Amino acid sequence: MRKFTRSAARGGAIAVGAALLLVGCAAAPEAPSGSEPAAEEPTVDIQPCIVSDEGGFDDRSFNQLGAEGLRAAAETLGVEPMEVESASPSDYAPNLDSVIAQGCNMVVSVGFSLAEATGAAAEANPDVNFAIIDDNSITADNVQPIVYNTAEAAFLAGYAAASYTETGVIATWGGIQIPPVTIFMDGFVEGAEYYNEQNGEDVQILGWDAEAQSGSFTGGFAAGVEAKAMAQTYIDQNADVLMPVGGPIFLSAVEAIRDAGDDSGISMVGVDADLVETSPENADIFLTSVLKGMSTGVQTVVEQAAAGEFSNEPYVGTLENEGVGLAPFHEFEDAVDPELQAQLDEIEAAIIAGEITVESPASP
Repeated sequence: MRKFTRSAARGGAIAVGAALLLVGCAAAPEAPSGSEPAAEEPTVDIQPCIVSDEGGFDDRSFNQLGAEGLRAAAETLGVEPMEVESASPSDYAPNLDSVIAQGCNMVVSVGFSLAEATGAAAEANPDVNFAIIDDNSITADNVQPIVYNTAEAAFLAGYAAASYTETGVIATWGGIQIPPVTIFMDGFVEGAEYYNEQNGEDVQILGWDAEAQSGSFTGGFAAGVEAKAMAQTYIDQNADVLMPVGGPIFLSAVEAIRDAGDDSGISMVGVDADLVETSPENADIFLTSVLKGMSTGVQTVVEQAAAGEFSNEPYVGTLENEGVGLAPFHEFEDAVDPELQAQLDEIEAAIIAGEITVESPASP
């Protein structure tokens, strides 16, 4: 088990907001505030486009948040966005080539999986600006990474899951073993281990060994038989709080939970979006969600590019700048320990102050 240390001094409670603001890791232009961030009058002609990862823009999660950010920027700028969905990895390069051929000069790639295709497109088209979510491997003047330290927020979720479980067993698994997925799983495991250490408990965490960086993956991000079977595996092992990490695979986990019956007591931690908002028909299942401010990040980057302020310096979302966070407990508010929210506020403040270190090999 990992050992966690903190100093005696404790910061004040810092509430986690559901509206997320992404701040640059270097000196960056001031991010817009409010539901419709104001943008400067465009100083360059811009045609913003977005290319999805697998799952499509109606995945109620990762791709949808990116598209919402692009649409918001386009509306503010008074231009028409172009959205292209990828059905499989073989679509990435052709889709990027397609939008560039149609005049796109600000292209957003949704996800780590598009890194190779985005890097090649950026090299071949130096006059086109690109932004890529969840990848900072590309070194180019015309590529801006948008990345998130979601391990910090997932740490809070792991602590909450360990506090809430009735069976003493919780589980997490992913779609594909890539850094933007495992970073959630690392934080979740560390948070649950921290709960055990601080409270003298022995909650078991199935599905991911953070030390060995090995665990369970469905092999993709699509909902379906494999994704549901994975959820069922952990339900059969008595896990009553599940955190599937991988866009629409959560929908298959919902199916497995429904099949277990209304009295099963099984709940889920969502990722990326507040799933109570994106999948409200399943609000009775979602304990909470680990939030990534992808829509705000995309909107900000596109508006800055339109204002002639494109930068290739990464934007990193953290707890401190509210680029990541934990959603409210919604329908579970009266079911969690009355002291839990105060504990989470204290832990969040300690993470921000550096008194608790959340570590993941995938952290930006």
